[in-house]
Amino acid sequence: MAKKTGLGKGLGALIEDNSTQENTSSLTKEIELSKIETNPFQPRKNFDEDALKELAESIKLLGIIQPITLRKVEGKDKYQLISGERRYRASKLAGLETIPAYVRTADDQGMMEMALVENIQREDLDAIEVALSFQQLITECKLTQEILSERVGKKRSTVTNYLRLLKLPPEIQLGIKTRSISMGHAKAIINIDDSETQLMVFEQILKYNFSVRKTEEVVRELNEGGKQEKAKKKKAKAPKEYKALETHLSNHFNTKVDFKINDNGKGKIVIDFKSTEDLERIIEIIDKL
Repeated sequence: MAKKTGLGKGLGALIEDNSTQENTSSLTKEIELSKIETNPFQPRKNFDEDALKELAESIKLLGIIQPITLRKVEGKDKYQLISGERRYRASKLAGLETIPAYVRTADDQGMMEMALVENIQREDLDAIEVALSFQQLITECKLTQEILSERVGKKRSTVTNYLRLLKLPPEIQLGIKTRSISMGHAKAIINIDDSETQLMVFEQILKYNFSVRKTEEVVRELNEGGKQEKAKKKKAKAPKEYKALETHLSNHFNTKVDFKINDNGKGKIVIDFKSTEDLERIIEIIDKL
């Protein structure tokens, strides 16, 4: 079985087909750290200092196992990071002067896509960070959800579910970021229409430590109750004058007559008939009107 790369399907596709990277020794170069600039399109702004120190210690002992990826800055003896900023920072902490790197050709949009896709592949991202990266790829790189799903190697429905998180109230988004609730909880809450009810369910999850399944049950009950309430209100909205007209027409046709009216005043009249003969009788009455 082929070993899975840490870059993920999306970044591998953006950078270069893996078949061209079989002989890594011929593709990597030792680049001076002093000649490397950070990626201006790097979506990740915060780096855990303790984790960087741990990685620096590992680099001192084992060296750089996975090369970073750079692009040459046109007209300068400089390089810009495409991916691998943690390794770059940790190497500086470890006191290295050079670092093994792949040097690629990429324009600004290509760099942005690579940086965002690599960011998405990380396992320590919370769901909101992933959703924001998806949104940035769509808006700034002008990708459709279908193309984005191919780029990051995820189903389109998965991309859609992440993007829907950004429509939740800020309090719930913060709960997702701090991992007070899981992605499963959030996916259930999204199915509630109004933000007040969403917040109420969110507070109940925190207070009573609801499981995802319990949250789904609560949301389902709320939605079913809401539909029943809407149906009752709609039924109760029929004006009295229409009720009187229903009775009059029912007597005139000697059968049940219903008025179906929506909130805008549009509707239809439904006249019941029990057989073909009964229908012909009603038609004869209508012809005489």
